[in-house]
Amino acid sequence: MQVDKTTIQDIGLLDNHESKGLASHLDFCKTNGGKIQWIQFITHPLATRDAIEARQTAIQICLAQKDFLDQMKISNGTCLVIDQFYGTGFKPIPKQVSLLGAYWYQFWNKTDYALIAYSVQHLVGFVQALDQWLKVFESYNNNPVLNALIAPIKQHVADLDCLDLDIKTLKNDPQTILALGHFFCYQYKTQIKTLQKHFYIADAYYSMATAMQQYQFSFPDWVDQPSPLIEFEGAFHPLVPNAVGNDLSLTEADRFLFLTGANMAGKSTFIKTVGLLAYLAHIGMGVPAKKCKLTILDGLITNLTTADNVLKGESYFYNEVQRIKHTLSQVMDGKKYLVLIDELFKGTNIIDAMKCSTKVIEGLQALKQSLCILSTHLYEISEPLKVYPHIQFYYFETSVRNKALIFNYTLKKGVSQDRLGYLILEREGVVDLIERINT
Repeated sequence: MQVDKTTIQDIGLLDNHESKGLASHLDFCKTNGGKIQWIQFITHPLATRDAIEARQTAIQICLAQKDFLDQMKISNGTCLVIDQFYGTGFKPIPKQVSLLGAYWYQFWNKTDYALIAYSVQHLVGFVQALDQWLKVFESYNNNPVLNALIAPIKQHVADLDCLDLDIKTLKNDPQTILALGHFFCYQYKTQIKTLQKHFYIADAYYSMATAMQQYQFSFPDWVDQPSPLIEFEGAFHPLVPNAVGNDLSLTEADRFLFLTGANMAGKSTFIKTVGLLAYLAHIGMGVPAKKCKLTILDGLITNLTTADNVLKGESYFYNEVQRIKHTLSQVMDGKKYLVLIDELFKGTNIIDAMKCSTKVIEGLQALKQSLCILSTHLYEISEPLKVYPHIQFYYFETSVRNKALIFNYTLKKGVSQDRLGYLILEREGVVDLIERINT
């Protein structure tokens, strides 16, 4: 699935200067290397159903083996010690040394020996933990995702002599410490680096499984059909505490959702929820919904957070137009797209906005291979749009009680005509401040 930087920013995938993104929220990696691999996974959606389902199966297996993975004794500290070991210049470590020679090296090279001994304990623990991982996961080599880890780990770990060593007694054996130090430093560096790389991938899968369990995500079901489809029940935004779940069906017959509602009613959050759901499904992860089924999408395009460009002299409205132009240019290629638009044409007057919005909606709803959600305050344009059978009309309801706004965040069929801007202005004390200025 193709996405661009604007879409990544719009759906809140990565951290920015104002807040943490979804990637950080779902990060349960034990190591820095795992975190890097996790970012690689989440920023590169997969393109085929086979690749997605293979990753889904790998994560399901990780969930089944979650208790083992939780207690696996490879920490970020272990990996940092290994990196430091290979980044330090030691007094040459002898390949073969007598017990007396080992004590001699220890005496004359106290600092080097202390770091070698500490590092060797971590290195032995690292390969022993991977050997245990191999024993648990080796039977899953029919899964291509896991086999890409099993095969190289087995190649580099299976025949090591140190797999049965007692780490607790090892620190009192300088002769073995130096022998292993020589081996890991001069003979096995490339293999250790390879093992680290593959463990970081395994760590990222562990993180994905943990996030799914922690936030009660579910795996989507994939549908093979020529036309695009997204259906879900109980979808919620993973960054919203106690989020209300909503249902929706977008099909070729009902491919355009015209969404209305008052300020703060939940429109923007819902649109981002749909975007995140589709996106997470395409990285092979579970999604924030009770149930979900969809087709493979070729692209996700959003227009949620447009800004002006002072340096280029470009207005807000101009950039809105350019984003819509880009969107239309993309979706006209006949591939399957999900298009998400929030408050189109905010940068112009209401008459212009109504005319421009209507024209864009008429074009987008005619595209059989694209699904679209568009939110707007311009409920006036809904009536003439009802002649198009492919447009669904939904809204988020807001009620007022004693000048207090009550939001239920539940999607309802119809069009909202709520006008609550002045009430919000009044509730926040702005009207009172203005009246005090005028007195």
